[in-house]
Amino acid sequence: MSELVLTVEKLFDGNHFHEQQTVIVNEGRIVSIEDTASGAQPAGGNGSLAGTLVAGYIDVQVNGGGGYLFNQNPDLDTIKQIGKAHQRFGTTGWLPTLITDSLVQMQRAADAIAKARLANVPGVLGVHFEGPRLSVAKRGAHAQQFIRELSEAELELFTRTDLGKVVVTLAPETVPKEAIKQLTEKGVIVCIGHSSATYEQTSEALSAGATGFTHLFNAMSPLTSREPGVVGAALEDKESFCGLIMDGVHVHPAAAKVAFNAKPNLMLVTDAMPPVGCDDEHFELAGQQVLRQGNTLTNSEGNLAGSALDMANAVKNANQLMGLSLSQAINLATINPARFLGIDKEYGSLGVGKKASMVLLNNQCEVVASWIDGVQVV
Repeated sequence: MSELVLTVEKLFDGNHFHEQQTVIVNEGRIVSIEDTASGAQPAGGNGSLAGTLVAGYIDVQVNGGGGYLFNQNPDLDTIKQIGKAHQRFGTTGWLPTLITDSLVQMQRAADAIAKARLANVPGVLGVHFEGPRLSVAKRGAHAQQFIRELSEAELELFTRTDLGKVVVTLAPETVPKEAIKQLTEKGVIVCIGHSSATYEQTSEALSAGATGFTHLFNAMSPLTSREPGVVGAALEDKESFCGLIMDGVHVHPAAAKVAFNAKPNLMLVTDAMPPVGCDDEHFELAGQQVLRQGNTLTNSEGNLAGSALDMANAVKNANQLMGLSLSQAINLATINPARFLGIDKEYGSLGVGKKASMVLLNNQCEVVASWIDGVQVV
């Protein structure tokens, strides 16, 4: 891999903005970040790039994009096509997400992820299994016929060692806390979601090793005065991480701001479906037609069915709808998900020794260019 030299008008390293910086990348890692003297250009430089260079966005919940749905055909080509669709919007690391499905489809998905990792498909960090042990009452658009007890086969699947980072979303009221402990001790990242759990049940799951909440506020027992529910437990716990779908549909900006003020470990997710990156107005999910109306995706039962959100717009919405500073919004899409996955030593911010997964933004937070491990993909 040849050396890459970038001189940019502005750089955000995860803590501060810096003017006129030169970044040198070798073998996919940043080896130098230096101030660029006015008018001077480093050897190998091609002039200053307009815009702000930031760490690449990390999305831990991606169901589809570019007209493809991971559940529909969980193979290597589907992963590649979904990844390409999201790269245009600054996503340089992501987890293909399989919604509740049959064991056979879960095994196909796992095999495809293993192939993608072996082939070094850009940006694939692991896999997210959203289900199959969820609350029927809080299933949303998940197919009820596939919601079931966790068998030994699924537990073995979750603990495969060739899948990269493995995230599993489950409803803790339906799973013994010993099972959560068993999974987390083997390196699986357990998230609480699609759950009717009480505050006490949720707290027990956290004590057993769960560290995340899937799409905070959505498909979970709410915070009330006498029963804090899943939402209350999530907001109270300072160590766990909460995904937030900031599309202006799933969560009111005021609720999102309350969560931000209470929760240092908030992170942006898309819960993206096939329409991201293409003009599709409908697709099939679990035997039902899902229709797009503006930014809203609903199935025939009227349930929200994922989103048409991309990470660039998630960051922009956090900045504009939630009123966060640009640095705060960027960190919700970079360092926080990197910390959630335990990869923050390599990803999530820009610094010497870090992987060169980077995004160049214009003044409207739109993606001008991006690189994954030093290779330009947009």
